[in-house]
Order: sequence, then C-alpha cells, then structure tokens
Amino acid sequence: MQYVIKALRGNEGLTELLLEAADAADAEVQAILQGYSVVAIKARKQWAAFLPRKKSGFPLVLFSQELGALLNAGLPLLGSLETLAEKEEQPEIRKVLTQVISLLYEGHTLSYALEQSPRDFPALYVATVRASEKTGSLTEVLSRYVKYQTQVELVKRKIVHSSIYPVILAVAGALVVLFLMLVVVPRFSHIYEDLGSDLPLMSRLMMHSGLFLEAHLPFILALLVMAAAVIYYAVTNPASRAWLEQKLWSLPVIGKRLHLYQMARFYRSLGMLLQGGMTIVDALRLVSGLLQVSMRERLERTATSIREGHAISHAMEKHGLITPLALRLLRVGEQTGRMGEMMERIAAFYEDDMERWTDKFIRMFEPLLMACVGLVIGTIVVLMYFPIFELAGSIE
Repeated sequence: MQYVIKALRGNEGLTELLLEAADAADAEVQAILQGYSVVAIKARKQWAAFLPRKKSGFPLVLFSQELGALLNAGLPLLGSLETLAEKEEQPEIRKVLTQVISLLYEGHTLSYALEQSPRDFPALYVATVRASEKTGSLTEVLSRYVKYQTQVELVKRKIVHSSIYPVILAVAGALVVLFLMLVVVPRFSHIYEDLGSDLPLMSRLMMHSGLFLEAHLPFILALLVMAAAVIYYAVTNPASRAWLEQKLWSLPVIGKRLHLYQMARFYRSLGMLLQGGMTIVDALRLVSGLLQVSMRERLERTATSIREGHAISHAMEKHGLITPLALRLLRVGEQTGRMGEMMERIAAFYEDDMERWTDKFIRMFEPLLMACVGLVIGTIVVLMYFPIFELAGSIE
C-alpha cells in the first residue's frame, strides 16, 4: 500500500513523500531512516491501486547528460539550467526546470531545489548532488549517476528481454489449448455422439468434456474473465504484490536470485554514493529502501555496528549482507581506501552472475516449455482424430 507522508528534515521545510509500505508504521520507519521527522501519514486512496502506476515523464538521465556537458563547457550552473529550460519544448519539463531555477535564485542549494520535486528527482539522485556540493565535483557526480542508471536499466532490460519469448510461447500455447477445447472439441463431440459408445476410453472422455464445455460455455468464459481480473488485481495491488514477493523469496532457487539482484543494486548504489563523497552511514541509510523489509533490519544493525567503530566488512559479514568474494574485495577496499570502486566491482560481479544464470535458465526452460505445450496440443489432436483413424481402418 502507498502512503503520503508530510515530514521535515533540517532546514529544508515541509516535504511530501510517497512511499510504498506494508502499513503506516513501516512507512514511518522508512521516512525516519531517510532522516525525516514525520508530521502526518495517510494512506493513498484505494481506488488508485487499480490504476497502472504513472511514471515520471522527466528524462532524468538525459537531463544529467546535458547538464554535465554544459558545465564541462564552462557555463555556470544557473546559465546551464536556463539554457536547458529555454530549449525544452514540453511544458511539464520546462515547469520543473523553472521551479529549480527560481529556488536557486532565492539562494537555496541545488540539492534543496531538486528535492522539492520528488516525483522527478528521486532521493538517491538528490543525495548524490548534495554530496557533490561538499566536494565541488558536480560534473563527476552527474556522469557517475548516468553510468549507474544506464547499468541498472541494462540489467533490467536483459532480464525482461530474456523473459519475452517464454511468456509469448506460454500465452500462445494457452490460447491454442483454449481454442481447441472451447471450439474444436465440442464440434467433434457432436460427430462422435452419433457413434455411441464404440469409442476408445480417452476419446469418450474427450467427447464428454467437449459436450460439457459447450453446455457451460458462458459460465466458463465468465470464470476466465474473473480469473483475469483477479490476476490483474494481484499484480496492481501493493499488498498482494508484497505477499507474492514474499512467497517468491521463500522459494529455494528463485529467492536466492532475487536476493542476488537486490544485493547488486544495493552495492552499486552504495558505491556511487561513496564515490560521490557521502559517508558510509548516510549512504547505508539512503539505500535502505532498495532492500526487502527483512533485509532493512539487518542493514540498520550493520549501520549501528559501523557507528560503534567496527570495520565495514566485519559489520556486513556479521549481519549477512555479503558473500565470501565480496568480503575479500571490501577488505581490499578498506586497505586501499577505494571502497566505492570495490563496491561497484562487487555489483558488477553480482550482475554478471545474475545474467549468466538467467541465460542458462532460459535456455533450459524454453525447450521444456515448448515440449509441454506441444504435448498438450498433440494429445488433444490425437484424441480427436483417433476414432477417425480407427473408422478408416475398419472400412479398409
């Protein structure tokens, strides 16, 4: 479920957040972990859960690329933003840029100005900009965020593209089976009904099934529509999605891969923030929203251990947020002072492992799925035509 939270942080004024959480208490904990003092919480209207989520139309990656190019060319920050606003043709995007420019003219920092539009500038992006304001490396931070976002989208795209063909195959197979059972089999059943009981057992069962489906066709179609509506509701409702994700996490193989995918995003985000100049404790607090609820508790204990003076590698190993290979790389990072770089290497290793497993799984799953679909369709066709073959043999 989504919750609208009004909160304060430092001297930034009243801010409105939109968080997805299991309940109001979980939403409050997420806001507190991001450094906010919660003023009010209310659940988003339930009817909005039935609608598809509307993604922000603000082209954040393109904006970062263009802003970085203008800053590298020697333009000041305000001049660069004004240039981007002047050339922008879409009024919604120009409105966002105009608001940012107005806040900068009022004397606010860029991170504060971006934070006033949370739907267009996510908290991770604002945090990287805020860290760059302390180090004076805004162009480097922008290019690093573009690289980070490109890599994350690349991993998602590979997983989605690998899943397209099996999904199309499964849907096409299901539609063919439905067509055979609801249209073709009932027609053959009327033909075989005149032959009486002189049919093979499986063909008689197929005949009776066809007559049953034809007699109850409106009811069966209503059941299919209801099933589609239930599936749509389960996919769009946050509570049911959370329940489904919990079940997937409990599966031995799938749960391990989901954990690996989350850890890859976690370490890549953490590495980007550390390279941008943010402290490890602040970075851990900011990336907690990328992890599952049960893992956030472990992350909070990890941050507490680090504040108490323990090494990062020791704290993460103690609370189960690391693998043996990642532990070695973190220890190297602690010795060389290149923690951000090592965390990005860990993320790259996790992403490569995830990509290899996905390719291997798809290569094994596709032929099995094709065999299952072919077996089901072939069995239905053989059962329909088998009496005809027997009749032709008897005539001969």
